[in-house]
Amino acid sequence: MTSDFLAHLLVVEDELKVATFIKKGLQTQSYSVEVAATGEEAKTLLGKSHFDLIILDVNLPDTTGLELAEYIRNKPSQVPILMLTALDTIADKLLGFEAGADDYLAKPFDFMELLARIKVLLRRSTTVQEPGRILRVADLELDLHERVARRNGQTIELTAREYALLEYLMRNAGRVVSRVDIAEQVWDIGFETGTNVIDVYVSYLRAKIDKDSPSKLIHTLIGMGYVLKEK
Repeated sequence: MTSDFLAHLLVVEDELKVATFIKKGLQTQSYSVEVAATGEEAKTLLGKSHFDLIILDVNLPDTTGLELAEYIRNKPSQVPILMLTALDTIADKLLGFEAGADDYLAKPFDFMELLARIKVLLRRSTTVQEPGRILRVADLELDLHERVARRNGQTIELTAREYALLEYLMRNAGRVVSRVDIAEQVWDIGFETGTNVIDVYVSYLRAKIDKDSPSKLIHTLIGMGYVLKEK
């Protein structure tokens, strides 16, 4: 994120103290911040303004953050979503990512870590892409401008997390990437020993990319990681 980029952020958080803490902290960093205490308030604000990033609590009084994330993705919208919640098990994270979250931070949190994650998500979303630029491997293509994946001309429906994982694999086509690489570059989190989140998402992606094709593109190298290539 460049220094002259004034990001407009939406914080959806029903705990007044937490929301106020986040808003004041982000305003000191020159971000423009609006706060919603409920899902309905968030929907109203989303209908009126463009936001560059959404910080979303899972537990809301009138809905869940998961349902709100799905609502946002169904608009459709690719605005980065950072889940901020006390629920931090692997199962909780999987549900959040599947709903469309781009990152996940558990309460209680350190504000500097929150700030760092926001900067990474904003930097990724504001990276200028060439209009119509397409990544290709065999009959698989990823349109970076439209953010759409196709194989053999057929559109593949992907969640935000699956899209990010596929983009990373395609940008590194032919090169083995480890789980640590994926954790740091796609999830923006330190690798957690013993977690199978990455394996689960590679499995999700493989089912969509390779399921109906005789030519498999996503390969597992035991003890090393994954590689996307023509066999």
